[in-house]
Amino acid sequence: MALSEQYLEDDIHPIDIVENIAALHDWEFDRIGDDQIAMAVEGQWRTYSITLAWSGYDETLRMVCTFEMEPPADKVPGLYELINAMNDQCWAGAFTYWAEQKLMVYRYGLVLAGGQIASPEQVDTMINAAVMSAERYYPAIQLQVWGGRTTKDAMQVAIAEAYGRA
Repeated sequence: MALSEQYLEDDIHPIDIVENIAALHDWEFDRIGDDQIAMAVEGQWRTYSITLAWSGYDETLRMVCTFEMEPPADKVPGLYELINAMNDQCWAGAFTYWAEQKLMVYRYGLVLAGGQIASPEQVDTMINAAVMSAERYYPAIQLQVWGGRTTKDAMQVAIAEAYGRA
């Protein structure tokens, strides 16, 4: 059964959909309020903190996927260069670094203007795409910030498709 087959109502709240998906995947989550939910999603490299918030004002479901990172001050300019290269390859969503909070961030906004509703498949794909993007670029970030590699060399890890597990 498709995820969307559970929803027959036209006016289901987007955060209710997220909560059901989190429960379905057995992710730890906390419904912070009517319009916001936070969850932890385990990846291969990290556990990612994901927050989704609904803004009725601009009809957007916003997602922020973060993980902690504290690069040495002299490596931050190179990190920003790497983030630009990463974002050149991202078709949906974008990375940024929040230095004050010491967080690497992947952000995405699903605009649902005109009373549209998000399908469970859209929300599930949105969350999975965030985790997959973070997982894809995590090794490149490590190589550049702590391994001393150039942006070009670090990006080769993210560009190469890995098949299977070692």
